Parts: sequence; C-alpha cells; structure tokens
Amino acid sequence: MPVTRRGFMSLSLGLAAAGPFRPFQAWAAPLPRDADIVVIGAGAAGIAAARRIAAAGRKVVVIEATGQIGGRCQTDSATFDRPFDRGAWWMYNPDSHPLVKLARGAGMDIASASQGQKIRIGRRNARAGEAEDFLATLVRANRAIDDAARRSDIACAAVLPKDLGDWGGATEFLLGPASTGKDLKDLSVGDQFRAQHRDAAAAPRQGLGTLIAKLGEGLPVALSTPATRVVWSNRDASVETSAGTITARAVIVTASTNVLTSGKIKFAPELPKRQLDAAAKLSLGSYDHIALDLPGNPLGLSRDDVLMEQSRDNRTAMLYANIGGSSLCMLDVGGSFGHDLAGQGETAMVAFATEWLVKLFGSDIAGIVKRSSVTRWDTAPYVMGAMSAAAPGGQAGRRVLMEPSGALFLAGEATHETLWGTVGGAWESGERAADAALNRIGGIRGAEPAKPERPARRSRAKSDALPRAPGLAWPRT
Repeated sequence: MPVTRRGFMSLSLGLAAAGPFRPFQAWAAPLPRDADIVVIGAGAAGIAAARRIAAAGRKVVVIEATGQIGGRCQTDSATFDRPFDRGAWWMYNPDSHPLVKLARGAGMDIASASQGQKIRIGRRNARAGEAEDFLATLVRANRAIDDAARRSDIACAAVLPKDLGDWGGATEFLLGPASTGKDLKDLSVGDQFRAQHRDAAAAPRQGLGTLIAKLGEGLPVALSTPATRVVWSNRDASVETSAGTITARAVIVTASTNVLTSGKIKFAPELPKRQLDAAAKLSLGSYDHIALDLPGNPLGLSRDDVLMEQSRDNRTAMLYANIGGSSLCMLDVGGSFGHDLAGQGETAMVAFATEWLVKLFGSDIAGIVKRSSVTRWDTAPYVMGAMSAAAPGGQAGRRVLMEPSGALFLAGEATHETLWGTVGGAWESGERAADAALNRIGGIRGAEPAKPERPARRSRAKSDALPRAPGLAWPRT
C-alpha cells in the first residue's frame, strides 16, 4: 500500500473487543433446481454479486464450498478475547471504499489506522538518519519499478538498483512478501505500477469477516456445497454440486485463480485457454498471520505499534503489537519463506515467531506466550493462497479474466486491474460481474449501475510513494 515519506507504515489499527459474532447459519431449505443467476463462492465478490442481483429482482443462488460466508475474510472471536481477522482486515482508502458505508449502515464501528511504527536494527530502534536512509532506498526502488513498467512487463527484482546496501533485504521484503505475498523475482513491474494508491486504512472493530457475513444475511446461500462442475454455453449454464444440479441463465464464478487452475471445479467446455493462461500468471501469493497473546507487554511496545527489521533477506516478519491496546500481537510472514514456514505447520510457525522476537528484543517470549493461533492459507482447499499477484508478463491477464464467455462470468480480486489483492477490488468485481450477467439476461430492475473501476494514479507523486505493509493487507483491502 503506497504511502508518502511522512506516512511510512502508519498502518496500525486498534481492534477493540466487540460482542461475540454469531456465525451465519446454513440455508436449511432444499437446494433449488433453477435460478436466474448462480454465484459460486460466498466471499466478498460473491456476496457483492448476489446482493446486486437480488436488488434487481432476479432469482439468485449462492453456492459456497466451506461452512461459512466470507471467503478470505474470516473473523475469529473465540481464540482470543477480541476479534481476530484471520484473513483480510483492512479497508484501504476508506473515503471511497464501497464497504465502509455499508459497514456503518450495518451498525458496525469503523476504526481508522493510527500512526505508530518502528524499524529495528538488531536490538535497537533505527535512528532518525537510518530511517531516512531506508525511506530513500524505497523511493529509489519504487522509481526503478515504475520506470521499467513503462517499457516492458518484467520481474521487479530485475530492475532494482544494485547498490541498495544494508537496506536491500528490508526493501525487498516490504515491496514483495509484505505487500503481495510473493518475492520480487516473481512479481510483475506492470502490476505494481498499475496498483491504485492505498493511502489510508480503516477496519470494522468487530472484524472484516464479521462484516462480510453480515452483508450476506438474507441471501440464499448454500453452505458446505462445493461446485464440482459447470456446464456452460452461449445460451445458459448449469452448476453441479453434491446436493444436486442448478440450471441458470448465467453463472458467476468467484473462485481464486489457484482454484481455477487446480481443476477442483470442472468446466464443460473447458475455460478458454487464454483465461486459464491468465489465471496461471495471476497465482496467489503466500501470506499468513502468527498471532500471539503476550500479557504484560514484554516487548515494551506501545499500542498498535508496527515494526519491521533491517533484514538480510525475506526470512523475516512484520509485527503488529498490542492490537487495540490488548496483549494480542501478530507477526505476518509471506513469500517463498512464508510458504515454506507454513508448510511446516503451526509449531514451526510459532517457534519462528518467538525466535524472531527474542532476536530483536532479548525477552524470554517462549515462556510468556499465553495463547497462539496461526493461519495457513496455502493449505485452505477452497482458496489455496492469499492474494493474486501477477508474474512477470502477467499483468494484462487481469483484463482477460474479465471477459465473459457465453453465460459464464468470472469475478474476484484477481479480476480487478488496479485494486487487485484487496477486498475492495473483490467487491467491485462482484458488482461488475453481476451487472454484466444481468444485462445478458435482460434486466437490471431497480439496481444502480456499477461504478467504473478507479484508474491507477500515474502522477509523479507515485514515484515518491512508498508501499505500506498490508495489515493483512492481504487481501489488501
């Protein structure tokens, strides 16, 4: 998330304790045999699409593989004494974010990101001059990426200045794993250049997952009902599930790019090759949380402090401390290192987190941890990763995914050219796909037209902007 020099990493957010969230209850009625439009997936894109279709007076059915609404937005209100968003938790650019108004209308409290960040060099904080050197290094790296993107779509790592010095590792971590879930060698300069500025952040105190679930209330959502096969043509479509087959005039698929390319959902005929190729180049990065309950503030940090280190490489983390003034601290890991670490399981992840904190603070953290919880999104069978990030040469694939194929439409954060990797992008893509499907079947009765995607800003200021680490910006909302 780009920020100005003065606003570097002003990302923290207090998640105050809220009342317990009551999970959305599964639809008890038998699965209908027909609908105007079937939506596959009850994440942000799917719920946005379904709300749009229902508002147009059309019959919609949402098919969700898991047992809850939310997709990559899941709020855990049981593990700790306060809501803990296990997936996305930020809404960027809240003044224009489509979910902020809906959240307030639903009676939810919106907390803005507050200032508070530190850079650690060994067991001390970076001095003012050192922090300024880091910021200058980031500016140089950003400018190199933007300049390269105007010529060709190659890897970010290939265009970085060779003399980043002691801040090279931290720069690569912040621009890559901490922002996109991928290492810079696997990232498109074009995707980074096209990304819209994300200059402010906010989140519902009750949790972003809670909000998406609340917005799904009243919709016909069939939970624990994976779609196994989609048969489509230029006329109509049908969706096969373990609970039966639904025929429809159109289908909107919001599955992640990793699910699309995995073959978990069969298509007859197959998805167009250009779309499968595009999805393969827009695979999901790896980004996970390691949450620790550290009573007594053993790190000596302030409320909502954000901290990173002067690292040698991507074997590091981003720390969010004392969230909302509580004892909950969260370390975020990503990229190839995060993927490998998550593959070793929860014990290894918690061990890394405690070792990392001991290295930087010297405290006996291991004996202080009261409770812990980790996410492992790469192993989630119906998601298979965190957020999409284009491989070199893959940026143009986002527009390819937006192309309709007869009665079949794709949606999700990967289909947004400028707000990819964000919940806001997912929501807008769902509304866009719903409008396209409604236009196809002949009516948007009472529905407002979707707002056009906001174009990426390409002012000179962008070259001086620094990426803000996602607070699960993943998806960066």
